Amino acid sequence: MSEIFEEAQEGYKQEYLRSEKAQKLIAQGKTPDPEQSWKGFKGKNFEKLILYSIQSELTTERIRCIPGFLLSRKRLSEELSKVYRNLLIRYGRFSILPDADLVVYEPSTCRIMGIISCKITLRERIAQTAYWKLKLASDPATMHIKGWFITTDEDGDLVRGLDEPSKRGAVRNRIIVEHDLDGTYTLRQASESDRVKSFPKLIDDLRRLANGE
Repeated sequence: MSEIFEEAQEGYKQEYLRSEKAQKLIAQGKTPDPEQSWKGFKGKNFEKLILYSIQSELTTERIRCIPGFLLSRKRLSEELSKVYRNLLIRYGRFSILPDADLVVYEPSTCRIMGIISCKITLRERIAQTAYWKLKLASDPATMHIKGWFITTDEDGDLVRGLDEPSKRGAVRNRIIVEHDLDGTYTLRQASESDRVKSFPKLIDDLRRLANGE
């Protein structure tokens, strides 16, 4: 997947510089930043590809996966309204939704199974993902909700295990995913463990979870 993005990168940047948005910035005396625009485009499409993969594999299962932003809409269907309420985290008299790129739930009961963060590298949001998982675990009503992370791991943080020599920073991120998340799934070769696995194994884990295993 990283190779596909790499091939598309230069074409996207050239198209962005010709876009109406970029031309308006130039007219205002500002310099458009194709690199920043590319990062946003790349991240959003990585998330869409993961969503498509999960939905296409689990169409006949007792599982539904949706983009997290759907729960922030002003008007929700009865089903999504129940999902919304089942995912709320309490802060005293306030309640908010955790950050989640994707939400996995049982459509028959609207019970939340887990939230997923999809990021190109771990450093983009691994600490925030761990934070939301810990907040969910602190409340009896949400403590069953899994916290998952899916990444292309372009920085190579998961290539080596905790007991192998590694570059500075990679050990920190590996420790977080091993101890604070329920599963991290990578699209590159990595040193696997009970909580760090290749992406195809996510589908098997979701099926087992749906079957109560």
